[in-house]
Amino acid sequence: MNDDALLAALGERISALAPALIDIRRDLHAHPELSREETRTTQSVADHLAAAGVRVRLLPGTGLLADVGPEDAVHRIALRADMDALPVRERTGLDFASTTPGVCHACGHDVHVTALIGAMLALASCEPALTERGVAVRGIFQAAEEMIPGGAHDAILAGALDGVDAVFAVHCDPSLDVGQVGLREGPITAACDQVAVSLHGRGGHTSRPQLTEDLTYALAKVVTDVPAALSRRLDPRAGAALVWGTIAAGRAPNVIPSTGECTGTLRMLDAHAWLTVGPLLEEIVHGVVAPYGVQAKVERVKGVPPVVNTSDGIQSFRLAALAGGMVPVSTTQSLGGEDFSWYLAQAPGAMARLGTRTHGGPTFDLHQGDLVVDEDAIALGARLLASVAIVWHTDATRRALDPMETE
Repeated sequence: MNDDALLAALGERISALAPALIDIRRDLHAHPELSREETRTTQSVADHLAAAGVRVRLLPGTGLLADVGPEDAVHRIALRADMDALPVRERTGLDFASTTPGVCHACGHDVHVTALIGAMLALASCEPALTERGVAVRGIFQAAEEMIPGGAHDAILAGALDGVDAVFAVHCDPSLDVGQVGLREGPITAACDQVAVSLHGRGGHTSRPQLTEDLTYALAKVVTDVPAALSRRLDPRAGAALVWGTIAAGRAPNVIPSTGECTGTLRMLDAHAWLTVGPLLEEIVHGVVAPYGVQAKVERVKGVPPVVNTSDGIQSFRLAALAGGMVPVSTTQSLGGEDFSWYLAQAPGAMARLGTRTHGGPTFDLHQGDLVVDEDAIALGARLLASVAIVWHTDATRRALDPMETE
């Protein structure tokens, strides 16, 4: 079986699986689980794959690895999907909407998981052809992508990348139509950290602010002045954005509190600036609060570096998309963070954006409770993931035989 025939066979198998994949996705969507709580999701994935003869290994806590193809492979390609939902109330009104109050799949991870299930089932049905080529494929069903630090570290420590030559993933993109695949060589996401600034000072009565360390006023200056100063101290090309999500201080209108805190995220497009920004952030915060006499504590939890796609990885995705009748389109770097970046720090590969918008339909946004995904994207995502493993192996084999191609 040549590559064209194998890719066609994978497509036919996924087309046949499409109704079942939609059912799987709806079941996952109706039963979302938060980060590190994906027990039901893990078991559901394991059951579907093990029933088809796929080798499954549960990871500590939640998540699993699934393998098809020879154990002594020439190339082992990993495909990753994240499983966790968000603490967001669903507002779609779908028949299969979340049954868990205050939790829903508002980022499309249910689609990622189902697409990878479909890819692994299709690849398992063509296992003799994989063995003939010496190709093995590992499905990484990862927990806790939405947390900082994310579950990628746990999966890698548990052996997810052992023996892996390349790693790929897709992410839902509701700004692209179904059938479109967003590709970008180089960085496609941003670095992302959590930041908390805690203030402590002498509180008191609002009638005598001169006898206090006016913490509420100082906290307001942190919220407004620190992002402004940071934008003037960093190279604008770093694309830094410090945005607050919570502000808390005091409980009475006539009492100046003694403690307060603001928390948010610090995102930036440039990896070098991300690695070196810590001391500068501390300096700016302490400089802003100094006139008010309060004490400041800055906590920065380093999250993820940018996802940086390799040129070979993007080329493989482009060819896989074309083979599956999809349309590759150029996409831009976003300020979103993704812990898939940790996999690409250890192996080449790429993340593609999977179009989920119905043609002519509304454009939704991720992390919102009204997100609706066109379910035709599920089978397309499965085909894209299954195909990219075959394409990458073929290209890698050709490059090995013709080193001049890499010069």
